[in-house]
Amino acid sequence: MPRQTLDVPEVEQVTVLDAEGHLDPDLDPAIPPADLRRLYRTFLLARRFDERMLRLQRQGRIGTFGPIRGHEAAVLGSVYALRDTDWMVPYYREWPAYMWRGWPLENLVLYYAGHADGMRVPEGIRDLPLCIPIASQIPHAVGVAYAARMKGEDSATLVYLGDGASSHADCQEAMNFAGVFQAPVVFYCLNNQWAISLPRARQTHARTIAQKAIAYGFPGIQVDGNDLLACYLATREAVERARRGDGPTLIEAVTYRLSLHTTADDPTKYRSADEVKVVEAEIRQAVERAEARMDAPLLDAFEHVYAERTPELAAEREELRGLLAASEDGSAR
Repeated sequence: MPRQTLDVPEVEQVTVLDAEGHLDPDLDPAIPPADLRRLYRTFLLARRFDERMLRLQRQGRIGTFGPIRGHEAAVLGSVYALRDTDWMVPYYREWPAYMWRGWPLENLVLYYAGHADGMRVPEGIRDLPLCIPIASQIPHAVGVAYAARMKGEDSATLVYLGDGASSHADCQEAMNFAGVFQAPVVFYCLNNQWAISLPRARQTHARTIAQKAIAYGFPGIQVDGNDLLACYLATREAVERARRGDGPTLIEAVTYRLSLHTTADDPTKYRSADEVKVVEAEIRQAVERAEARMDAPLLDAFEHVYAERTPELAAEREELRGLLAASEDGSAR
């Protein structure tokens, strides 16, 4: 047999706005003006909330925090494509999607301050909690999507991952399962060029992350992660494809993890001072509501660790309880 070229699909790249912000009318997703304004406001809210959370962390008022700066368009453009009946599975940086889906802001403050209630999913919202272990949320998402199809639901599942997560076995196994069983799931990779301290070049030698979908038998698409319209257009098409029963899609949103302080942006050119004041007031009130709920007993630190408390943990809890009791009556210092 002679050598032959296989008929393997190519990876499509999607942009709607050019580098100067000009719109391609043929690709305009026609988002209603009211939704565009809400998307813009949520973008601004996420950016300012990000800045405030970083200050809170430096003040010791919350713990470790994953900034979103530079990812707002990729996250909001994609989550906008979901219906309320669809599932959203984040990793640890997609909290602007929570904002869009109706989560109270104080939940995020509580979570990053170490309170389990912060990740209690509000009633009626089909989201999973933030996921810190890299890539472990991806098999969960495929399971959610597969279960929804088994139940006959008309829904799709959108799962977020980073370029670093694309190197993990959990990611490969989840994509393979989704391709074999045609699960209605959209894998959305936020390629910000860095996985903690490793550059994207140390994750894969492939030209794109999107092309990895070919090995699993479903489409891979690359989008400009700073183009909200392109992110929405690609996700909308992928979600519709999933709902039709045509299987998964991998979307690679190419963006960059910005530094915490950049001089490249001049917000006075695209927002009003009044709008910023309203957003900052909303964030301040959310922080105040969260901190009002943070006065938890120290003994709560022993809860939610194991389903059944171990003897060692029970002994440590009892020891602390005794110390606290002694401290309250003045016999211990």
